[in-house]
Amino acid sequence: MIVVADSGSSKTDWLIECPGQEPEAFRTSGLNPYFLTEKEITKIIQAQCPGLVKRSNQVSELYFFGAGCSSPDRREIVSNALSHVFSKAFISVDSDLLGSAYATCGHAKGFCCVLGTGSNIAFFNGEEINDGKHGLGFVLGDEGSGSWFGKTLVTDYLYGNMPEEISTQFYKTYKLDKETIIYNVYQKAGANSFLASFTKFLSEIKATRYSQEVIQRGLSEFIENCIKTYPDYHNYNCHFIGSIAYYFSEQLRTLCEAEGIHVGKIIKHPIHDLLDFIQQRNAMV
Repeated sequence: MIVVADSGSSKTDWLIECPGQEPEAFRTSGLNPYFLTEKEITKIIQAQCPGLVKRSNQVSELYFFGAGCSSPDRREIVSNALSHVFSKAFISVDSDLLGSAYATCGHAKGFCCVLGTGSNIAFFNGEEINDGKHGLGFVLGDEGSGSWFGKTLVTDYLYGNMPEEISTQFYKTYKLDKETIIYNVYQKAGANSFLASFTKFLSEIKATRYSQEVIQRGLSEFIENCIKTYPDYHNYNCHFIGSIAYYFSEQLRTLCEAEGIHVGKIIKHPIHDLLDFIQQRNAMV
């Protein structure tokens, strides 16, 4: 039995592949080692994956690709947590960026961008991703991500910079005051996911001028601060992974085309493409 997991800060997609059967998919909460300890990750898996845990001895290979797994010490946190549950399995832990590159680029060179709860970019040379200077998180970076859009909405709302009718709609939808927002952002765990949750509202008012301006500003900042920092960005396909890229794909394509960026795949969830890549790679060994 082969298990593949693709994890962001908000959710984790799992896919179980058994010979002769259709892959089994399910979803749990995010497992980001920057926000969760080894014990917390283990508890989440045990609580939210009861069916898989019961069959843990049948798992021969587990490939985990996750946000926050770019450094060896963070990968070790996840690897140790998985080993507690899947003690007989070969376990591989890599960054969500590498997983996204496998799912989009395959074995070809190209840029891979993540636009989900957070945002990131890397160049894939056909075998591995090159370490970049991005992926600074929702406090310092994450341009064009769900957390960036959520932060923009919340600050516009609190500062009174939203159009009045949209501000009224925002209040009726969430009924949040300043104190509640401050608590969720500065004191409660998962502030990035809390902020990203407001992107749904931005999508609901997508037809308004305000929404279009915010979407364009966020995506433009990602293009300027992330994609265009690579001098050869126009020489390769630029692929995108994540719900933000998927739902705002029309604006994203328009802005990229204006900058001479060759847009490749735009995939909401890479999990099925990841499994295909791993199966093909294993068959070549």
